Amino acid sequence: MSVDAGTDQVDEPGWEVDPDDDWALAVIATVGRQLRLRREAAGMRAPDFAVAIGYGEDLVYKVEGGRRIPRPEYLDRADEVLTAGGLVAAMKEDVKKVRYPKKVRDLAQMEARAVELQLYDPVNVHGLLQTPDYARALFRMRRPRYAEDEIERGVAARTARKAVFERDPAPELGFVQDEWTLRRRLGGTDVVRRQLEHLLMLGRLPNVEIQVMPMDREEHAGVDGAIEVLKFEDGTAVGRSPGVANGRPVTDLRQVRILELRYGIIRAQALTPCESAAFIEQLLGET
Repeated sequence: MSVDAGTDQVDEPGWEVDPDDDWALAVIATVGRQLRLRREAAGMRAPDFAVAIGYGEDLVYKVEGGRRIPRPEYLDRADEVLTAGGLVAAMKEDVKKVRYPKKVRDLAQMEARAVELQLYDPVNVHGLLQTPDYARALFRMRRPRYAEDEIERGVAARTARKAVFERDPAPELGFVQDEWTLRRRLGGTDVVRRQLEHLLMLGRLPNVEIQVMPMDREEHAGVDGAIEVLKFEDGTAVGRSPGVANGRPVTDLRQVRILELRYGIIRAQALTPCESAAFIEQLLGET
């Protein structure tokens, strides 16, 4: 990434728009068009505007052409330069909705409506439980490697989903984690310690139950992989697991019941929430 002459911001501080995300494309195209019209109404050429807001000229053209998602600070600075009285900065709310990949938005929307979530992750600490540092370490393990901008976008998207813990009324949240996902030193000792402390904190919430599946269990109903079951106020539910419908979300009652059955057995085989908290404290002491 290059720095434009006379500016103090990198030339590529935005995010690419997913070409398959029609809604995001429409929103960003509208935001870009409004920015261009306001710039032209103010009598500013794109190169002069770029210098005034401290960003590269190439980025200005990309944002105005609907090809880049502007960061919040870009819109704040544009609002100041164009003396828009907060109207440009207000676009941050629209941009925020499309900042994350469509599949993440869809999942977050379902989590926001669910009254109960049953979640089992045998590979990593579940995304809703991850600290930003742990999530960042996970993204950095991906191969081929992600660019730093992609990593930060992924971390931001994962962090945004945690709004589910702040809902009122709060949904019931149940998590089961395999022991080895807590023992692995992903990201280093400091990252792991903070992650374990975070688990203990969340586990104290009255609507959250975190259980650990010990490695010494001779029976384990989770051999088919992760399980997600989200239940809604109207009595409907959606589930997902690699062992059912090839991992595609399912709403068929029979298939959801299968996932609920497996999750129920996994919970019975795991440590109780109190035993799990004591186990996590023990791991923390060993870290």
